[in-house]
Amino acid sequence: VQLQASGGGLVQAGDSLRVSCAASGRTFSTYSMGWFRQAPGKEREFVAGISRSVGIRDYSDSVKGRFTISRDNAKNTVYLQMNSLKPEDTGVYFCAVKIGSGTYTRSQNYDYWGQGTLVTVSS
Repeated sequence: VQLQASGGGLVQAGDSLRVSCAASGRTFSTYSMGWFRQAPGKEREFVAGISRSVGIRDYSDSVKGRFTISRDNAKNTVYLQMNSLKPEDTGVYFCAVKIGSGTYTRSQNYDYWGQGTLVTVSS
């Protein structure tokens, strides 16, 4: 599985941005997906996760109510809509594939990772 994240950029606080992650392969609909981010000098942290059937969505407390994860299985793509952005949302955003069971929040539960897209939120 190969993942290609895109859509990052420089925005101001309060703005919105949508990042996307396109996956290769014909079995995208069988994977759960997740978004993580890593700020400079910090560890990678969970942002959002979505089940293969879109029945389950999970968010970190820091983004709940502002970010929305979604997926289009026909396009092999997962999205992260980010609203009311804050400077602390700055970081490289990574998408990842979770094939097995386990919580969405642990990076160790993911099997494949994309290269990341940089989101910078200025104050």
